[in-house]
Amino acid sequence: MEKNKIETGFSSDAKKDPRRVVFVTKKTSAKVVGDPGPQLMAYPHLLIREAIAFQVLVIAMVIAALFWDAPLEQLANPLLTPNPAKAPWYFLGLQELLHYFPPFVAGILIPTLVVIALVIIPYFNVNIEGEPIWARRPARNLRPILIVVLMWLAFLAFFHAWTIFVPTALVATLLVLSYTGRQKEKGWLRALGTKPLSWWVMTWFIAVSVWPWRTHAG
Repeated sequence: MEKNKIETGFSSDAKKDPRRVVFVTKKTSAKVVGDPGPQLMAYPHLLIREAIAFQVLVIAMVIAALFWDAPLEQLANPLLTPNPAKAPWYFLGLQELLHYFPPFVAGILIPTLVVIALVIIPYFNVNIEGEPIWARRPARNLRPILIVVLMWLAFLAFFHAWTIFVPTALVATLLVLSYTGRQKEKGWLRALGTKPLSWWVMTWFIAVSVWPWRTHAG
């Protein structure tokens, strides 16, 4: 039997080359060479812990149900429409956005940004090492970040989306402060300066999610 001469990949180093083209035939398989690190069996190390956590959660929910009643409303009346009327479950997310944000932001801007993000995110180079945002060319990286943040804040202010504007401004302020404290030896500014871009994006998402929302009137 002749030896298969087809290369299974241009590189097997996932950290060096995160984008790889692999040709897999019937008698070959793609394999990432490297130290797999410590390994444990799913049973009993994982499954037993999950079972214990599940049982504790069930016990806590049962105790809560014994002491507090669920906030249920009265039986549905087909002759009385509640105000505001609730949409079917598949439109519930969009209706909640319309309840707290201006119509353009909730009905067009946010869904469009979600779709665009799903399209373009796979084309970004993944930061596997988790390098700080200011690790390489900090002055050069600061300029596009400031431009994007200022344009985003201006856009939100134009459509009066203050629920997103305020936490965005706070996170952007901390991001700029982390640039000034990146060379310090210790302190909270130094800690912020060591965070990667993915950490800042997730922090912004959480800040927008937990910010005290108010009903949009307009």
